Amino acid sequence: MKYTILPNTDIKVSKICLGTMTFGQQNSELEGHAQLDFALEKGVNFIDTAEMYSVPAREETYGATEKIIGTWFAKSKKREAVILATKIAGPNPLFTYMREKNDFSPKSIQVALDQSLTRLQTDYIDLYQLHWPERKTNTFGQRGFKIIDDSWEDNFQQVLETFQGFIQQGKIKAIGISNETPWGLMRFLEESQKNNLPRISTVQNPYSLVNRSFEVGMSEICFRENIGLLAYSPLAFGVLSGKFLTGEEHPNARINLFPQFARYNGENTRAASKLYSELASDFGLTLTELALAFIERQSFVISSIIGATNLQQLEQNINTINVSLTDEIMLEVEKIQNNYPNPAP
Repeated sequence: MKYTILPNTDIKVSKICLGTMTFGQQNSELEGHAQLDFALEKGVNFIDTAEMYSVPAREETYGATEKIIGTWFAKSKKREAVILATKIAGPNPLFTYMREKNDFSPKSIQVALDQSLTRLQTDYIDLYQLHWPERKTNTFGQRGFKIIDDSWEDNFQQVLETFQGFIQQGKIKAIGISNETPWGLMRFLEESQKNNLPRISTVQNPYSLVNRSFEVGMSEICFRENIGLLAYSPLAFGVLSGKFLTGEEHPNARINLFPQFARYNGENTRAASKLYSELASDFGLTLTELALAFIERQSFVISSIIGATNLQQLEQNINTINVSLTDEIMLEVEKIQNNYPNPAP
């Protein structure tokens, strides 16, 4: 395994992070525990979850993933061996079951954090993240920002002040954001510098061979401001595993179970994945190896968040940490990207 340090901290994390959003819906508690055991055996020390998991979010499974991780901590006694990341959900009219008000007010953050700590059976979170912006903006499949009527009021300073309090209490060690835009990240950094408040360490955004939109704007900020990307959906809901190119049926695949994630199932995404698969084969690689090794090569990526529904998939994904891509392969990757730029935003 390879390791690095979360920016602006002394926290050492594996370059592969175990994503757990299948725990509690596609994976049972027993299967989730087995994945956690296996990942640690392979050197993975970084685990990512969220209060709203499992995915897709439902009232019946709200908090289920955190609870499974919590029972594993209680059973394994390995909390100190793990760097644990979780998230507070932002506003969403469908998530009224979470708490009285879904926002990033001090009260909401305190309620969400304390509930996560209880479910996870721990007294601290290593990396606490805002799951998406409180304001309305272009996230989740929308390429461009459109002018909208938004009643949101700027509260970046207040959010950071709230986090500062929990850092001082020892409840969280570092902070991050997710599904954020360049403007949002820069506003957080501006308030941190101006008011001597905690500094954002990571951004958790989608990044893969079929969605490289992070490179437009966000990657320069990460380079110049020492922020790290936690790349989620690196295999684009399994499209970049190559399994949909075989002609076989995969009724239990996430992309088939949850058709609302349509951005990974478009015609151009499938066409691009076919070309990437052929490229990988030409160089003696699997499509999974090409996809994950491409991400690991990017200097702004701190860790790739991989998810799996079985141990065989998990082992294949973790083993890609040993794959290196040549400059020749990277040139060919760019040719495909130029023909099919970011088909799954």
